[in-house]
Amino acid sequence: GTSRPHLSEPTAGGMAQEDSKLKSWVKYGADTHFPIQNLPFGVFSTKDSGPRCATAIGDYVVDLSVLASMGVLPEEVKSVFGSDTLNAFMAKGKPVWSKTRKALQEFFSDKTKAPPNDPKRPFLIPMKDATMHLPCRVGDYTDFYSSRHHATNVGIMFRGKDNALKPNWLHLPVGYHGRASSVVVSGTNVTRPRGQIKPDPNGPPVFSECKKLDFELEMAFFVGTGNKLGSPIPIEKANDHIFGLVLMNDWSARDIQKWEYVPLGPFLAKNLATTISPWIVTMEALQPFRVANEKQEPQPLPYLRDPSLTAYDIKLEVNIQGPEAKESSLISKSNAKYLYWSFTQQLAHHSITGCNMRTGDLLGSGTISGPSEGEYGSMLELSWGGKKEVKLPDGSTRTFLKDGDTVTMTGFCQGQGYRVGFGECTGKLLPALK
Repeated sequence: GTSRPHLSEPTAGGMAQEDSKLKSWVKYGADTHFPIQNLPFGVFSTKDSGPRCATAIGDYVVDLSVLASMGVLPEEVKSVFGSDTLNAFMAKGKPVWSKTRKALQEFFSDKTKAPPNDPKRPFLIPMKDATMHLPCRVGDYTDFYSSRHHATNVGIMFRGKDNALKPNWLHLPVGYHGRASSVVVSGTNVTRPRGQIKPDPNGPPVFSECKKLDFELEMAFFVGTGNKLGSPIPIEKANDHIFGLVLMNDWSARDIQKWEYVPLGPFLAKNLATTISPWIVTMEALQPFRVANEKQEPQPLPYLRDPSLTAYDIKLEVNIQGPEAKESSLISKSNAKYLYWSFTQQLAHHSITGCNMRTGDLLGSGTISGPSEGEYGSMLELSWGGKKEVKLPDGSTRTFLKDGDTVTMTGFCQGQGYRVGFGECTGKLLPALK
């Protein structure tokens, strides 16, 4: 893909360099997704105790309720981290998120006089001993369609080259309301759905298991603080309302979708499951990786003009492992910078009617595809509607997903000598119920 300049302005100037100097007394390698520069937020449990809030560093989950009781964290968050969701913390707002992250960075910094002497360090739990949960109580879920390459590819397949992008696409971030109840955390199995499909264009529909099940490589953001009904979020303040990002796989039943989607859009094709990664990476941790956004022509209407329009250089990968395969195979590499509409534009557009966004609302970016074939974010594009066999390194082929396939998405930003990563977003496809 094309390279874009990294942005530097007063708020981010020198930040990447300064960040690269941060070191921790916790030992980890340069390729960890969770160095001291990241410190994402999530919810975990162990076999001995129920779900509570955490951050991650190296190969450890950090129990924030223990750190709060030790007096390490700001007074404002003393009572929120024993909860089984992050919602109460998210509702505190950006100054508190920032203050908490700063306190964590100071605590874990190698410049701290001495880490606590307790050899057990009860706040550090090896990741292998932790079970991750949904990081927060998901409110409403909305999915956008913000990658121009993806929208163009799908448009060509469904409508032909001359009518690929609908007239509204370059004027507004197209989206639809999804189903929050079937948002699941990474590691959850997904069952192949059944529904109405129309294999014969001239015949009646039939009830069948889905024959064209697909993944969609997406990023999604969680709303931290919302707005009152009737008061839109202005675009210049939108970033302050975004708590952070996760990886997302919006599982899609393409044959069910094709028959149902006119005139109101996707419905059952998308509500079977939506998988997200367990760690929410803060916008502050992503700040050094902002890059110039693709030029928007025509210029959007004033309410969508972001004075600090930003894309993020997040390297994304999708791997598939079949039931017989010994290891997973890389099937696609993409990048979050390929989104045409930014996260702030999505949020400003969603609330422009006065729609009240709430803590824990989840907004998906839409499939992120790059300009070249190896960067397509769905099997629909990789197999060009099922017309082309996609060969995996293990010798097997796919047009769409097979029962037993495990789909794993990963993503990270590359700094100088460190990475800010998202971990994994993974799910195994089980056969349809008989």
